[in-house]
Amino acid sequence: MSPTPTELRGVAKVIRRDILTMLLEAGSGHPGGSLSAADIIAVLYWEVMNIRPDRPVWEERDRFVLSKAHAAPALYAALARRGYFDVRELLTFRKLKSKLQGFPDMHKTLGIDASVGSPGQGLSIANGLAIAAKRDGKSFRVYCLIGDGETQEGQVWEAAMTSAHHGLDNVCAIIDRNRMMGDGDTEKIAALAPLGDKWRTFNWHVIETDGHDVEQLLGAFSEAASVKGKPSLILARTVKGKGVPFMENNPEWHDKKVTEDLYEEAVRALS
Repeated sequence: MSPTPTELRGVAKVIRRDILTMLLEAGSGHPGGSLSAADIIAVLYWEVMNIRPDRPVWEERDRFVLSKAHAAPALYAALARRGYFDVRELLTFRKLKSKLQGFPDMHKTLGIDASVGSPGQGLSIANGLAIAAKRDGKSFRVYCLIGDGETQEGQVWEAAMTSAHHGLDNVCAIIDRNRMMGDGDTEKIAALAPLGDKWRTFNWHVIETDGHDVEQLLGAFSEAASVKGKPSLILARTVKGKGVPFMENNPEWHDKKVTEDLYEEAVRALS
């Protein structure tokens, strides 16, 4: 049975709490961009994607590529809560010999479809998976979550041309448009607007939506799945640090340490 929007919002809240707990235990990490992606990842892993946690390498599963690799805590929380591994393993995040390092590694962690790290590479990986699916006659879809600051990388646009050239309608990219990166406002560093129009020019089907509204996200993913002959982009407007007032829209929280006192304050805000 599909979860209700209320249940999905509850899942996203659990993911946000897990993110904070992981970062507190690790003493480092990236809270801002992980929190902004929580609703997107909740909708993908609990409703949109065709996956089987009891069969993590099932060949027909949909694939997910976390191009904004620093948001790994959000992905790890989702995988643990879906049953890919024990939730207690989240407490090992970024620790020596842990499966859950700062960037996802498909060779160490069940449920990871692509090893990622350097900004800008995820869509190229997604293209490769999607091309292979078409050549092998597979029906799975490939979802790729990209940071908006990451789209300042030239490789993203090379990959966008490739997706459109090959008519990869089994690719759905999502941009976490929180408008903040480590150095500040994306528009002051290297302006991206009008971002949706740029992707349309590259012959993508673009859907603009509120990245924290689960009903809108569900509609956007449904629309993307219906598009034939071209790839789809969901441009999701989000808030960096969503759910924790002192982190929201504050670039300092791109990769700032979560201390015990701030953790307690943040968890109260999510209650």
